[in-house]
Amino acid sequence: MKKRLISYYGPDGRAADAILGLLFPRRCPVCEKIVAPGGRLICPDCEQKLSPVRPPSCLKCGKEIAAEDREYCQDCSRHPRSFEWGAALFNYNEAASRSMARIKYSGRREYLDFYAKAMAQRLGPALTRMKAQVLVPVPVHPSRLRERGFNQAAELAWRLGELLGLSVDDELLVREKKTARQKDLGPAQRLANLQQAFSVPEKRRRAGDIPEAVILTDDIYTTGSTIEACTRVLKAAGVKRVYFAAVCIGGER
Repeated sequence: MKKRLISYYGPDGRAADAILGLLFPRRCPVCEKIVAPGGRLICPDCEQKLSPVRPPSCLKCGKEIAAEDREYCQDCSRHPRSFEWGAALFNYNEAASRSMARIKYSGRREYLDFYAKAMAQRLGPALTRMKAQVLVPVPVHPSRLRERGFNQAAELAWRLGELLGLSVDDELLVREKKTARQKDLGPAQRLANLQQAFSVPEKRRRAGDIPEAVILTDDIYTTGSTIEACTRVLKAAGVKRVYFAAVCIGGER
């Protein structure tokens, strides 16, 4: 599996990173101003605008739920899930929504440095216990990859992998069908939209090069349709256990 060195020019980074920090001061992933005080990945006040996922949360997808006497969110109660378990770092509030959009559509992939580090700190122990061999980013269609220049889920996976000591396999799952944007569709339409969108390359199947357990990575989890579609394809190819880790998740509250 591939590994890639990610550069963090924060206080705990390498010597070259400190020089980069002087030449190109880090900007906050929430307010987009130069981070103050220096040496941080996010402004302290801006970090307070993000909403960490807190209990009670769904035992399947990790989404915050409104009632303490329930074990699963409404989506997971209504729709069977093929994945084993998942978790996200922040609720998808207004501040998180703007930040994710800037990463995806304005090329601010460096903002993922903060989110990956926060995920490693908060979700790392639980993800490590899953004993997955690799992180697998949710793929984007080649045409969208050309438009953006990168896949935000893959950029997240590389950073998270370095922090957790996990390899990244960005060739196990591919996206063959360019679908309508998920945010424009309802829950039932989302899963239908993704049917046959993903696949595992035939050469991987023939070679038997299929890991037993994987952790899917993505920037946003809403209804779970994307993760569910990816999970079904991976399990059909021979993966036994599928988990996921996302930066943001929609909640019921």
